[in-house]
Amino acid sequence: MSGWQERYDRLYIGGEWVSPSSTRTFDVINPATEEVVATVPEAVEEDIDKAVAAARQAFDSGPWPRTPLEERIALLRKLSAKLAEHEADAAALVTSEMGAPITLSTKMQSIGPRLLLDAFLDLAPQYPWTDFRQSITGNAMVTREPVGVVGAIVPWNAPLLITMIKLAPALLAGCTMVIKPTPETPLDAYFLSHLLDEIGLPAGVVNVVPAQREVSEYLVRHRGVDKISFTGSTGAGRRIGAICGEALRRCTLELGGKSAAVLLDDADLDAAIAAIRAVSLRNSGQVCSNKTRIVVAKSRRDELYDRLVDLIGSMPVGDPFDPATEIGPMASAGHRTRVEGYIDVGIDSGAKVLVGGRGTPDGLDRGWFVRPTIFADVDPNARIAQEEIFGPVLTVHTFDTEAQAVAIANNSEYGLNGSVFAADPEHALAVARQIRTGTVEVNGNGVGFTAPIGGFKSSGIGREAGLEGFDAYVELKSYGLPATTYDQLS
Repeated sequence: MSGWQERYDRLYIGGEWVSPSSTRTFDVINPATEEVVATVPEAVEEDIDKAVAAARQAFDSGPWPRTPLEERIALLRKLSAKLAEHEADAAALVTSEMGAPITLSTKMQSIGPRLLLDAFLDLAPQYPWTDFRQSITGNAMVTREPVGVVGAIVPWNAPLLITMIKLAPALLAGCTMVIKPTPETPLDAYFLSHLLDEIGLPAGVVNVVPAQREVSEYLVRHRGVDKISFTGSTGAGRRIGAICGEALRRCTLELGGKSAAVLLDDADLDAAIAAIRAVSLRNSGQVCSNKTRIVVAKSRRDELYDRLVDLIGSMPVGDPFDPATEIGPMASAGHRTRVEGYIDVGIDSGAKVLVGGRGTPDGLDRGWFVRPTIFADVDPNARIAQEEIFGPVLTVHTFDTEAQAVAIANNSEYGLNGSVFAADPEHALAVARQIRTGTVEVNGNGVGFTAPIGGFKSSGIGREAGLEGFDAYVELKSYGLPATTYDQLS
């Protein structure tokens, strides 16, 4: 496949590759080599205006919202086929722009978006787009109609996957979109735009404008936008929520996490360590749902510590394009500084370093790498246990009773994810029911792409994925019908 790289000097607006309104650009830097891999235009307010106008035109008078669901499904199945055809391209592109290890990138950043799209395509016919309700007080047809123009603000850690979790339900609902990727990871958005162009998506249905934070806020405030879907930090989410609240604009916020993995006294430590490898240090620690607080029974403490030291020693750190690498660089120089700052905070506060610590991994004299670090016997109220670090840094906490374990797991402003390990899955589920998070995994079992995900507390508002993922992109509308019409339609 070729072509999208040739358009890095333009923006995708109104179904065309158009010249930007300014000469401002971003350098996209490979986090492992610190070399520039591409330069793309930086969208400014005028570009946002054009993108919103194109999406508004496509929604208000274009064919997409009026296209039958079956036809929208058929077109997006072509996108799924294109993604399958270009899995290697997508994985390599995301690895080059944000440093995800290529083995993970293939699964999470390339195959994952396609499987997520397929899940939405399979679920769409099951969604209650139209419902009929008859009572002695009236005859109602209740519909779920597209919310309108969606502004989608996508983070850098899993850009193609998170774009898809917004794009698939929004387009299937009949919405149009303005997608705003981050300066760190705009290349996968160019790739996706090219595929959408190839499958013949109507002009203006999707528009892509990479921009800085100030211009992103302009998109959030734009009067032509009906809905904002944001994934990112809790701080930015609070700001977006406040703006949308002032404007009475709909918004979905998928925010931060500080999730706990609870290991009860009879937990299978082999299964727990395998899960910590997969979903605590996933994407070099740069996933909001990672289980970064390990809560273990005191009776298993020493055994777990030995296994954690062995685990880190068995996870190669280095070139993300090497299939053996399990932990790559941080996505940007600024983010590496942030993660290093938290390691310093932990050490300076007296937390015990079980493995890792200050400095860079041996043999890596360039690239934005940090040492994978585990702090042991951490006070649950410590800063490193309360604030989202978003890197390969874990804290371990011990408990005497299950009540203490649940209290530690719930001792967080966040409520995104979690897990419980016990010999008896029913016992683990009973404990999981007490944990105040949007998702809890029992003995390391994930929920898949047909279940809703999202957070309690400061981890967000709304849900994504599953049948419930469509809810964010529709408005409920009720029609009162004459009895004869009701009988004919129902």
